[in-house]
Amino acid sequence: MAVWKEYKIGDLCDTISETYRGHDEEVILINTSDVLEGRILNHQKVPNRNVKGQFKKTFKTQDILYSEIRPENNRFAYVDMKDTSLYIASTKLMVIRANIEIIEPRFLYAILTAKSMTQELQVRAELRSGTFPQITFKTELATIKVCVPDRNTQKKIVSFLDAINRKIEVNNKINRNLSAQVAAIYKAWFVDFKTNNGICPDDWKDGILGDIAEISSGKRPPMKQNDKTDDVCIPLVGAASIMGYTNAILYDSKILVIGRVGTHGVVQRFDQNCWPSDNTLVITTDRYEFVNQILLGVDYESINRGSTQPLITQGDLKKIEIIVPNDAVLDEFENLAGGLMSQYEKNVKENAKLSELRDSLLPKLMSGELDVSEMDL
Repeated sequence: MAVWKEYKIGDLCDTISETYRGHDEEVILINTSDVLEGRILNHQKVPNRNVKGQFKKTFKTQDILYSEIRPENNRFAYVDMKDTSLYIASTKLMVIRANIEIIEPRFLYAILTAKSMTQELQVRAELRSGTFPQITFKTELATIKVCVPDRNTQKKIVSFLDAINRKIEVNNKINRNLSAQVAAIYKAWFVDFKTNNGICPDDWKDGILGDIAEISSGKRPPMKQNDKTDDVCIPLVGAASIMGYTNAILYDSKILVIGRVGTHGVVQRFDQNCWPSDNTLVITTDRYEFVNQILLGVDYESINRGSTQPLITQGDLKKIEIIVPNDAVLDEFENLAGGLMSQYEKNVKENAKLSELRDSLLPKLMSGELDVSEMDL
């Protein structure tokens, strides 16, 4: 039987603030938007000159990058790269390092990224004064108490979770490839005009996004809870991800959702019953794949009206200038891109089920309710 012991998170790890002092010609800058649900998204090198002051922190293999801002947005990553010498993290990312005398780094990552933990941290963040919900290591995170088993049990739990996460990542890799294929087709047809010798066809028209899409704001839900239950099971969609569940349906058709307030640049696809929150913009269109590609290419910073809090209006989004091809070409693109993205959406749904399984088992594994000491994983 596994032996469990209670610790404060501050006893299991520490936040590291080691300043980059290198002289590399090129570096890789990691902001809060460059980490998401376990992955570092940006590996692009930039010249090491005039780097903004917010980029200071170095990090190492087995560290955890964890955003101080809006914990519910899942902006965190486990560092599994062997060489991190060129990477510099924003000061808005906590660099968390495990106390390996007590805890396996991957087990610590599982604790910090459990749904119950991000929900608790979001509550604590919203209790702080400020322009947006934010946490600090010392005040909000370090004081939380958790139970930790012996090292062998930690390894078994991590192995079990990794098996699920690997399948999720395989699907994500396939989806990145599918997305890249569709993006390449879109660029070839509608940016480079390769089907017409590099010239925009005469019968294509100048227009605005509002010509081919309806754009409206999401609404405040009648109620919200963090956990999905039989009676409260409709996804509540936030600016960057599902932020909880409600008991009513606002949309039951295929929609695209982007952030209206707060997070910008994340385009979410939904073809299920859902309720987009009042900090989102909802896009409905018969040219779903074409509009999706347009939204992925928008420079949201250029239409931001907010100062302390980023803000995009329906009107500004509708006025984005586009080229509108003829119906025959749009129909062909929708059929081609839609076929590729149908597999994408199947993978998304499978990942949702896998994540739900993982998230339902994780609290039981972490509490010892589900004993893995005898499991052959």
